[in-house]
Amino acid sequence: MILAHQIRLDPNNTQRTYFAKAAGTARFAYNWALEEWQKQMDEGQQVTEGGLRRQLNAIKHTQYPWMLQVTKCAPQLAIMNLGQAFANYYRHQAAYPRFHKKGRHDSFGISNDQFKIDGKKVSIPKLGWVNMTEELRFAGKIMGAAISRKADKWFIAVQVEIPDEKPKHTNADENQAVGVDLGVNHLAVLSDGTKIEGTKPHKALLSQIRRLNQSLSRKEGAKKGEKKSRNFIKAKKKLSRLHARVANIRNNETHQLTSMLTQGYAIIGIEDLNVSGMAQNRRLARAVLDMSFFEFRRQIEYKSKMTGSVVVVADRFYPSSKRCSSCGNKWEGKLPLSVREWDCPICKAHHDRDINAAVNLKYNAVSYTVSACGELVEVITSEKQELNIKAG
Repeated sequence: MILAHQIRLDPNNTQRTYFAKAAGTARFAYNWALEEWQKQMDEGQQVTEGGLRRQLNAIKHTQYPWMLQVTKCAPQLAIMNLGQAFANYYRHQAAYPRFHKKGRHDSFGISNDQFKIDGKKVSIPKLGWVNMTEELRFAGKIMGAAISRKADKWFIAVQVEIPDEKPKHTNADENQAVGVDLGVNHLAVLSDGTKIEGTKPHKALLSQIRRLNQSLSRKEGAKKGEKKSRNFIKAKKKLSRLHARVANIRNNETHQLTSMLTQGYAIIGIEDLNVSGMAQNRRLARAVLDMSFFEFRRQIEYKSKMTGSVVVVADRFYPSSKRCSSCGNKWEGKLPLSVREWDCPICKAHHDRDINAAVNLKYNAVSYTVSACGELVEVITSEKQELNIKAG
């Protein structure tokens, strides 16, 4: 298993300048390779990322000598990332690659043979030792690293290959299962009735975000291509720090919830939410994105592999809210989001919409989790009882 540990760096001014140059070099190489890729494709040539890397190496000493001021990994890994982007596009897993813009997702990669870590220090090629705010958390083979900027801070994400640990949960019963219903009113509602309130950091800080956006807009006096004023740059940094604070609060909340679930339960039932579709609703988009549903699923899936938990993902058409958790009767007709409680017409049971959905997700997870060779396996279910079973 490969895990990444992101650590904040503590660089001096010289090191910050180097990072900015390396990120700019990576961005230039990516955009240059994308332009060449499109040009050669139009000419009917066969294009590969390896060929583009060799082509850049042949001309950078004469045409782009400033590239030699930073690590050679910055342009090379950027072109490799472009190759992966095109591979994802051809597999219909991502959109067509777009040109990178300065100031957005500034980053560059380093291969594992070009840097080393000693305690709270990391050695960067052509720069030397840079202080880190903490030591590397994982022990194992280092596979590579990426240095990126968030607001006005620099981070290094070190990828480490760790040995697979013995699963903590095996052959679990219903008492070790939980259903989790995500929503916009609460971050999560568990099948035992627990309701976890979300901090909704974007909503809480929205007034500050609007005020800083207005301040930034008033200072944007220079025309496109002209140098921005110092006040504009300071206002932009202040706004970036606030957005980073929102992201950090949301990430911390999601990490705490997913760690609690994967460490405390062996079977976890969740729903396959259509997040992109929900974000198209102008009344729900801000609340849905503020809850970070996609990040919740990503974290719970990789953490479950570390603890031995099994995540059972119900099909997005599974009627978790419309099915009575007491008698199994399915509510006929529509059940709009404004209806938070309802009574089953068959057994007369009174249901809280979110708790009922979480209980159904738990029952669904327990029903479709089977044992194979003494180990739990992951099952993805659908309303039509068509199972896709694969070893966990």
